[in-house]
Amino acid sequence: MKIKLKPMAIALAALSVLGGTVQADFPEREVLGVVMWGAGGATDTVARAINPAAEEALGKPIVVLNKSGGAGAISTAYVNAAPADGYTFLYGAENPQLHSVMGVSDLDYGSFYPVNILGRGIGVIAVKADSKYQTMQDLMADIKANPGNVLMGSTGPGGLPSTIGAIISNSADFDVTAIPFDGEGPGLTAMLGNEVDFMPAGISAAAEQIKAGKMRALAVVNTESVDTLPDVPPITDAIPGMSKFLPWGPFYGVFVKDDVPDDVKATLVSAFAVAAKSETFTTLMGNKGNIIMDISGDEASAFLKKWQQVTTWVLQDTGAAKVNPETLGIMRPE
Repeated sequence: MKIKLKPMAIALAALSVLGGTVQADFPEREVLGVVMWGAGGATDTVARAINPAAEEALGKPIVVLNKSGGAGAISTAYVNAAPADGYTFLYGAENPQLHSVMGVSDLDYGSFYPVNILGRGIGVIAVKADSKYQTMQDLMADIKANPGNVLMGSTGPGGLPSTIGAIISNSADFDVTAIPFDGEGPGLTAMLGNEVDFMPAGISAAAEQIKAGKMRALAVVNTESVDTLPDVPPITDAIPGMSKFLPWGPFYGVFVKDDVPDDVKATLVSAFAVAAKSETFTTLMGNKGNIIMDISGDEASAFLKKWQQVTTWVLQDTGAAKVNPETLGIMRPE
């Protein structure tokens, strides 16, 4: 007895013999978006702002799961352990790029595909409104003339203020005395009380006080001015050597395992590129003082690599790193 195969069955059989696979249309069911931090945090807020538009673009629900712990290591490992089918992705921040040098985990974004680096935060150099420093150049001149005597607000090694300070110190004379506080908010409050002379801080932490006239921003830690503070010059005007370390700042993105099929990656990339232009998302990012990046693939990978190089070597130079970046194959940025 002869068995006749329909053309589709013949094609499937041929693919099976050749070791190929047939991908069904993606997604056929709901997708899981794992948020690296707890509910209400910055990463969660960004994820929930973009999620509805991403759902609409995908045509299926995206269930949001908050899975915090281990400075992002728990969620990263969870997504890495999931099947490489695109149905589980990570709403992540910058933290995994530091896990190896901080001895937290060997897993970083090198094992993932960047579906979309959605945006990044911006730092500012803040002073009290009546500070004697009118420009970033004034501050740098005083630091050079009085090494160790100018007081900088900080949040301790590895925090945003100390990291920005270390990037500056790799570009210019920057011998200051860092005074640690329990967070950017307390540090900025202490600055208003004349306990420190200046403080690098996230733009979202300082913007309201700046708009209220209680503080001034001498510079934004960027290579160009930003919409949130359009009259504030970029820090590279005063310290041109910093340009090789920028752009820098906390960032937010969407990641899947690197071995997810290319067609599934392409579907996710397309959906989040559309979602990144949604009004809800762009409004949130603008209100937070963040810069929308909306990059994926090779461009995003280059950004991740440079960010990791800059930040891990800053941690190494300030004594905060537990593992030398060079031993992990992370070269010092040139």
